Amino acid sequence: MACVPYSDYRSGRKECTRDLFMINSSVKRYWPQYKWSNVLAMIRNMKRDPRRNPEPFRDKLVVITGATTGIGYYTARKYASMNAHLIMVNRDPEKSERVRREIVEEFGTPVDYLIADLALLADIQRVGHDILSLEKPVDVLIHNAGVHLESRRETPEGLEVNFVLHYLCPLIITRMLMPKYQRDRTGRIILVSSEAYRFAVWGLDLEDLQWNRRRYSGLGAYGAGKLAQIQSMHILARELAPYNVTINAMHPGMVRTESGRDNTRWYRWYKKHIIDKYSDSPEISAEALYYLGGSPEVAHTSDVFFHLTTEEELTPPARDPEAAEALWDRTRELLHEQGVAL
Repeated sequence: MACVPYSDYRSGRKECTRDLFMINSSVKRYWPQYKWSNVLAMIRNMKRDPRRNPEPFRDKLVVITGATTGIGYYTARKYASMNAHLIMVNRDPEKSERVRREIVEEFGTPVDYLIADLALLADIQRVGHDILSLEKPVDVLIHNAGVHLESRRETPEGLEVNFVLHYLCPLIITRMLMPKYQRDRTGRIILVSSEAYRFAVWGLDLEDLQWNRRRYSGLGAYGAGKLAQIQSMHILARELAPYNVTINAMHPGMVRTESGRDNTRWYRWYKKHIIDKYSDSPEISAEALYYLGGSPEVAHTSDVFFHLTTEEELTPPARDPEAAEALWDRTRELLHEQGVAL
């Protein structure tokens, strides 16, 4: 039998002790703030259809990430049907060109696209620079690109894919566009989030944001990424407010998407035959995103989480300003190590 070095044993005990301390302190902090009414409200909202916006979006510019399939695809079609100009940010050139041709032929509206892998910091920054250089104001920016992974994957830069796509990508692009928003003085930003942020019940582990040390959990990592996204929204909303720009997060409903297609055969079977069977069409997500992007009823609403188009109270960790500031500071440090200024 191999022996575990005493130094490793002690190190493991220290990490375990730290984890227990963090969980206990989070429980003490958040448990008294949790309310059953919050969960019941979410369940009620699941039965509500999204509000609809009948107004056209003629000649306004919409940027959508991840627009070749699922929610992004149907959202691009919805905005195009209302005469918006589109810029898609996608990974696959062939799919992008196919969607572009389809939308132009069907709706006659201008469509362009940028090709980028939004799990890579270099591509994220390139996209940010490209959008920043546009003369036309970006009326709506929809951060939709996402992924659900059952096992941990790293980018060539050594970052966890889920963490980059759901959190760092929208954060970096939005921050890079601050000079443009300051100049144009208009815009709405929508984060396609998820009720799965609730899986991060006791908040984020700032010492292990990328699941290097803990056993990886697909739902846990996905929820943590969405929670980080929401916490950063609070700070971005404050910075964007002087420029007449709003930022909100929304749960797109339980809809059929291609998320998880790179997971195990078992997960793909489960998703196809169980999850998708009871899911709605992404068209309801598109209707909600069109409402949030164009309706005058929410023109001045910012820093809010919507279940489709219904405002919803956030869980205690998601509305904790101290946690948001701590995450912001830790993110600055992490990006500085990668040579990226936030």
